[in-house]
Amino acid sequence: MCKEPAMPLTSPVVDSTIYLALELSRSTWLAAMRLPGATKSVLHRIAAGDTAALLAFITTQRARVEARLGASVAVVSCFEAGRDGFWLHRLLLANGVNNHVVEPTSILVNRRARRAKTDRLDAEGLLRVLAAYHRGDHQVCSVLHVPSPAEEDAKRPHREREHLVQERVRIENRIAALLATQGIQKRPSLRSWTDDLAALRTGDGRELPPHLCAELDRLRRRLVLTMELIREIEAERTTALAASPSDPTQRKMAALARIRGIGDNFAAVLTREVFYRGFGNRRQLASYVGIAPMPHQSGAMDRDRRIGRAGNPRARTTLIQLAWLWLRYQPGSGLAEWFRNRVGELAGRTRRIAIVAMARKLLVALWRYIETGVVPEGVELRG
Repeated sequence: MCKEPAMPLTSPVVDSTIYLALELSRSTWLAAMRLPGATKSVLHRIAAGDTAALLAFITTQRARVEARLGASVAVVSCFEAGRDGFWLHRLLLANGVNNHVVEPTSILVNRRARRAKTDRLDAEGLLRVLAAYHRGDHQVCSVLHVPSPAEEDAKRPHREREHLVQERVRIENRIAALLATQGIQKRPSLRSWTDDLAALRTGDGRELPPHLCAELDRLRRRLVLTMELIREIEAERTTALAASPSDPTQRKMAALARIRGIGDNFAAVLTREVFYRGFGNRRQLASYVGIAPMPHQSGAMDRDRRIGRAGNPRARTTLIQLAWLWLRYQPGSGLAEWFRNRVGELAGRTRRIAIVAMARKLLVALWRYIETGVVPEGVELRG
């Protein structure tokens, strides 16, 4: 009786990569590391911001593994995007660590109503996600495109302007609310504030109380300062655009501003938040902004649900606002015609759903315009 030849014994391939997951908080950082061939992860807790201790821990563990294996090993790390920004990512890259910044909402979690939640469990879960991603499973999580320091700094002016505009609106509403408590509906003019405030009378015919006048005057000074800061930022943006017209990003901003209905601020937000980076297709573009529909298919059911909002909220808000303005300033464009044919005289929820679909089409059209120079159908340009 013939016996089959015995299969050669082969040892399993050992992954020689060191995986490191960082759970960051305000007070402490928890580092979970998985060493080659080990069944348990190494946990190391350090004070938040103590990068010297973190780098020392990485160096020590890497030296031990290299001495055991007799070869150099790579260190791959990750942490979730949050309040710490990207400075730690750049520090790890500068010290030979291949780091990834993970989008927290993209990680699959246990769907039980009650599940254990500790820093250790979170770090070890992130460690498993990192290992799977590094082995080629790029569906297990979403890794952020980290901007360069120059690209990140270029976002500051329009973001600061956004906060200042919110502050201006808040102060104006506060002034209006204080006057409304006295039966006054019209706000004094900033140009003749003193005279107008002295002439105001309450609903029952009295002069304004002195402490109320003092509070209103302080609010007026804060409002004037806020408006001056907004004008200062806008002036700096105009100066920067004129100083470097050949810069690729500045050219994109200038091209967008040529379209009737798109102002300098909309052009700056869309360029600095979206069009500064490259996209492979329109699906990636819509997903980055957070206006791509979410498919829902089960059996005979196959439809798109509401949009996924995991993208850039600032760019999404700006694009929705621009879509509404597009109907006013570009009524003869193909997109405006599509919206009118789709919605007709309907209002309410149907109109809001359609404007999101139009915003997605508008985003793709503007992307093609600044990349290829092809003007969207029926769009009017400024002279």
